[in-house]
Amino acid sequence: MSLGTKVHGFCGAIIPRVSGSSFSTRNSSTLTSRCSKPFVNGCSLLPSSRHTTTEEVPFSLYNRWIRHCCRTGRIDEAMSLVAEMDSLGSRPDSLTYVCLIETLAGLGRTLEADALFQEAVRFGPHGSNTRLKVRLYNVLLKGCLRKGQLELAVRVLGNMEEENIGKNQETYEILLDYYVSSGRLEDYWRVVNEMKKKKFQLSSFVYGKIIGIYRDNGMWKKALEIVEEVREMGLAMDVHIYNSIIDAFGKYGELDEALQVLDKMQASSDAKPNIGTWNSLIRWHCHHGALEMAIELFTMMQDQGLYPDPKIFVNLITRLGEKGKWDLIQKIYEAIKCRGHKDTGAIYAALVDVIGQYGRFHDVKGLVDKLKSEGLAPSAGLFCALANAYAQQGLCEQTVKVLETMENEGIEPNLIMLNVLINAFGTAGRHMEALSIYHHIKESGFTPDVVTYSTLMKAFIRAKKYEKVPEIFREMEASGCTADRKARQLLQSALMILDKRH
Repeated sequence: MSLGTKVHGFCGAIIPRVSGSSFSTRNSSTLTSRCSKPFVNGCSLLPSSRHTTTEEVPFSLYNRWIRHCCRTGRIDEAMSLVAEMDSLGSRPDSLTYVCLIETLAGLGRTLEADALFQEAVRFGPHGSNTRLKVRLYNVLLKGCLRKGQLELAVRVLGNMEEENIGKNQETYEILLDYYVSSGRLEDYWRVVNEMKKKKFQLSSFVYGKIIGIYRDNGMWKKALEIVEEVREMGLAMDVHIYNSIIDAFGKYGELDEALQVLDKMQASSDAKPNIGTWNSLIRWHCHHGALEMAIELFTMMQDQGLYPDPKIFVNLITRLGEKGKWDLIQKIYEAIKCRGHKDTGAIYAALVDVIGQYGRFHDVKGLVDKLKSEGLAPSAGLFCALANAYAQQGLCEQTVKVLETMENEGIEPNLIMLNVLINAFGTAGRHMEALSIYHHIKESGFTPDVVTYSTLMKAFIRAKKYEKVPEIFREMEASGCTADRKARQLLQSALMILDKRH
């Protein structure tokens, strides 16, 4: 069954259905039907008279061209070339498999990535190259977890064990990143202990995640103790740890302290602020209502040559829109245009239309076509940013249209998009539709994370269905997902109201 979304029921309950993208691109047109000649580093990858010499093209050139297409965002053309190689009795080399799988997984086309992965494992010419095999596994593992498909990720890890391929540092860090973001803390500590047992170094990335765990669970003093532990060990205070500290300060409203950490980073020679640093600072200043400083930070980030994250842009202009500051929204957008952000300018223009006009931009397909005409390749992240812009205003129909358009582009919905749908219906006061999305998540092989449960609890609180909140909370704990501070606050609010009723 193809990807699609149906709206059913008297309440307009949405029951999306997700299945894999078809592998039809493998049956695309042949090389001889193409009219554009590929070039890499100024050299043609194919003979000039391809209509007569196609069969003589060395397979090494096919591999180079496929990798070039992946790097330049032409994945469908790359898949067509794979089909041609297959028809000629050959397959991509190991490096090309890695490039293809990484690109497909990044676009949310995880089922195609998995199919290629299985092919690579079965036929790949990597032989005894364990290092390349681990890289293949890591690429697929990251794609599965990014989409929220924990069961598929567990299968990947099982295949690694069966082939006696050990996890490397990257494998562990991929797992740790997912377990923290999804609230699966028992799994997180299990992986940390496994790393210690196998004598892997606990890097600044790992310690940064540990600080984040304590931050999310209200253990501020413990987070600071970890910082001291890092210093005593002589481990460099790199950008990962600095970003975790900034995020911790921001979460608890200690904005001046967060800015002091920024000053230290800017004065440092080896831990300069990155996009994550600025995103965190802008997000928490918006959260605590310090919009003027958020705008100043937004400008400072661009002064350092960094492209604004569309999610942060949505957050900032949504806050300004709530206060009716349309002139500032337009001013921010004009400033971005003046800086010549050609690659991302179209998405910001679209978001201004959505937020600045409060959802009056109803033609979602037209909006996406506009982005494509500007040379912006559709991606899962782009669609999530658009959907989030509508969801924050409770515009359910438009959010659903974004999902449908995403599916029509051949991109599989990920857990982030489904969480956005729950938020859209919850914000609109349609809690039963929000609940149907949650059931769909579980039925479709996704693993709900702490954001899923918190957003669902919030939907029932908005609908004044407080008795349902403890039930959702218990279900979250039973799933192995550990509640963060926000989830516990939602539970406490619901219980207080229920106590007053009795």
